[in-house]
Amino acid sequence: MMAAETVSMQNRGPTVLTVTITMLCLSTTFIILRLISRFGIVTRVNNDDYAIVLAWIIAFGFSFSICYGTSVGLGRHEVDVRPEQRHPLKKAQYAFSVLYNPALMATKTSICLFYLTLSKNHQIFKWTTIATLVVVNVAGLALTILNIFQCRPVGAAFKDPLSQDASCTNIVTLYLSSAPVNIITDLAILFLPMPILTSMRLPRNEKIILIITFSFGAFVAVVDVVRIAYLESAALAGLQNKADSASVREEGDFSWIASLSFMWSAVEVHVGMICACVPVVKPLVTKLFPTLLGRIKAASDLQDDNFTGPGDAQWANVARKSLSSSPAPKSPIAPRSSMGPMSPIAPRSPMSPTPQSDPSNCLDSDPNQNMDMIHFLTTPDTTAATLKHQEARATCATTASGPQTPSPTIFDFVNVKNPRSMVKMSNKESIFPNALVTILFFLWGFAYGLLDVLNQHFQVVVHISSGQAIGLHSAYYGAYFVGPLTFGQYVFRKWGFKSTFMLGLCIYGIGTLVFWPSAVLASFPAFLISNFIIGLGMATLETAGNPFISLCGPPEYAEVRLNISQGVQAIGSVVSPIFAKQVLFKNVRDAPSLIDIQWTYLGIAFFDVILAVIFYYLPIPEATDDELEELAQKKKRVDRRKVLGVPVIFTTLVFGIFSQFCYVGGQEVVSIFYQEYVAAVRPYSTVSPFNYQAIGHTVFAVGRFLTAALGLWLKPRHILILLYVGAITTSALAMSLCGYSGVAMLVLILFFESGIFSLVFAISLRGLGRSTKWGAVLLTASTSGGAVFPAAVSPVKGSRGVQYAFAVVVAVFSFGAIMPIYLETVATAKKQVDPVRTPKKQVMGKAETREKRASGFNSIFIRRRKGKDVEGSETNVSTNLPDVEHVDSPKGRGR
Repeated sequence: MMAAETVSMQNRGPTVLTVTITMLCLSTTFIILRLISRFGIVTRVNNDDYAIVLAWIIAFGFSFSICYGTSVGLGRHEVDVRPEQRHPLKKAQYAFSVLYNPALMATKTSICLFYLTLSKNHQIFKWTTIATLVVVNVAGLALTILNIFQCRPVGAAFKDPLSQDASCTNIVTLYLSSAPVNIITDLAILFLPMPILTSMRLPRNEKIILIITFSFGAFVAVVDVVRIAYLESAALAGLQNKADSASVREEGDFSWIASLSFMWSAVEVHVGMICACVPVVKPLVTKLFPTLLGRIKAASDLQDDNFTGPGDAQWANVARKSLSSSPAPKSPIAPRSSMGPMSPIAPRSPMSPTPQSDPSNCLDSDPNQNMDMIHFLTTPDTTAATLKHQEARATCATTASGPQTPSPTIFDFVNVKNPRSMVKMSNKESIFPNALVTILFFLWGFAYGLLDVLNQHFQVVVHISSGQAIGLHSAYYGAYFVGPLTFGQYVFRKWGFKSTFMLGLCIYGIGTLVFWPSAVLASFPAFLISNFIIGLGMATLETAGNPFISLCGPPEYAEVRLNISQGVQAIGSVVSPIFAKQVLFKNVRDAPSLIDIQWTYLGIAFFDVILAVIFYYLPIPEATDDELEELAQKKKRVDRRKVLGVPVIFTTLVFGIFSQFCYVGGQEVVSIFYQEYVAAVRPYSTVSPFNYQAIGHTVFAVGRFLTAALGLWLKPRHILILLYVGAITTSALAMSLCGYSGVAMLVLILFFESGIFSLVFAISLRGLGRSTKWGAVLLTASTSGGAVFPAAVSPVKGSRGVQYAFAVVVAVFSFGAIMPIYLETVATAKKQVDPVRTPKKQVMGKAETREKRASGFNSIFIRRRKGKDVEGSETNVSTNLPDVEHVDSPKGRGR
């Protein structure tokens, strides 16, 4: 009795009402401040201002519907909602479910339109912003339509209870399914302007303030995560109600638990509008509180170098140049530069021509001209007249000083100068960049292991067939054919390795987020799409990752480096299944527990985005087509020879693509049917098939490191044929052996498989020159063999058993072995792929010869200087020794 009275006294309505009204008042205040800043300070209104006003109007209706809902039962237990309140409550629920997405859509549209005003000279930023704008509006429109027609017929949304011929989609399910789109666009809007902001020439304090101003969008992502937590609780409550519809529990009634998720939806919308207004309110804040933001000194007061850091010093130099708008008296002696070594503006030579400009024309320019948004955000003095006047001065100063070198620093302390070309790096120089990229290898090994275990649990929870499970696997590897040959190759060839890494990480993060609606809906098609998108991300990473490791460093050790990195990837595939089985997916037995693991994928998505941002600021070496062609010229006599009427480099590439296609197909057949094979040949073992597979993956990782070690002494083609022979032999024995012998053969198959991928990839890239990147794309696309052969083996296994199905593995590996046979029998191919390694003694001898030549040049230089300066002393001659410029005199000294 007391428990029933306690439940009847509970009411979250007042809390929901208070929070919603508070957030509405805050967002209204910021909207008013924004309009004052635009109309009163800048005297200019843009499209983003109209969009934010539209967003506020929709958000007002959204908030009003929530507030009205609290008066008719929202926040109470369903047993406490009176019958006459149920119909108005249904109307309120329908109103805020329909208005939520348009409010977010208008807010994010305003932010994207604001970003477009910053993109005048940044084409990539411009088109990325346009793409984000399209995604925001298309997704928002689609979700709005789904919410409008959430019931069939539409009028059933207002009825309680529903009639027998009516059906409705759960509102919480729709909200939770749309969460990935919100998080993806939130992160895109948060990070899009950062490259521009961090590269601006501003004082350090001003730059930090500007970046923090734009970083307020992080609060929207945080609020979205909190909202999702409450939506998940509401979704679990709905599943609980289906399981136990006869009782109403404290966590089970919709009007009680869904109230908090609707409240956080209102918080998300209003916080988004506040964050959209913060950058635009800056001029007003600077006007009212000039010391709060640490205003920069006026240009007329910059008479010395009293600055706190390199950023302030470079700003001082810009300000001094802006003062020199009138012609200065010419001097034959150039003034000493006061800039520090970190300044991005190079001092001009006194002999270089300086463009002349009329200062009167600069300062008396059209006062009504539009002001660029960058100046609007960064100019310290913010009266309308002063803003336009300083813009004119800045334009004049830029014209007078000529072109300026862009800043090589980020945040005034991170040096981002372009690194040395990867193909010219020594082993020591290539360690750091290769170690960075190897992190990505571990990431996709870890992702593959997680997906493998998750697919098994999804098969049990959703009750999908074994054929559908293989379809999930084929969707992942099918993406390897689509991704590299479409957008992957375009980004890789046009913008290089770093951009491809960042794109792959972002796509992978999107794929992990798409897992949410598939888990919420327990939908096989949604899960299939999630696997495909994750495969696209992994394929994009591999498009650049494998060639990066192969090319970054001396070419004779390409196979060694790639096997080491692939060994780290194998460690990820060992760790992740164990971690998933024993920790992440330990309690996944039904649909509610499947929803719980979405937080794991949210963490992975955030990690991917952060890693992509880190890679943007890291000095990742690149290689142009010209540099790759120069590298290939070292063996051009061999590479230009023909085999079967085709240049040997392209013949080897074709064999490599075919071999890789067959190898990956055979590898995936073994991986998919591994546990089933163990259960068939060793049915009563005390060790589970999963543990046997963990042992096999460990041996696989060890095999890659051993292959790398062998590569220091043996030629790669010799190792490749040995591995193929071992894989074929053990696969054939696995067809007939049983018990521990059969399991041992299965483990040995993984051992011999281990180094084949890396060897085929690195060997096939040798000598391609300008075609190297295309070769890497085709080799990555050939990995799609993993989508074909498992599906082909499935009917064989169904009719003849899993052991007999390994005949397909024997055949596939035999076809793949055609490449090493070609390399061992064709003399031209041998010369093309064999690495040329200079003996250590020969290297030392060359170094000594260079030292002797250098000393000979110096002695000649000294003798000639003595011959010319007969009256000079030895001290004068030795003083002139470092002056190397005298060696290249018109008379040809020193050469």
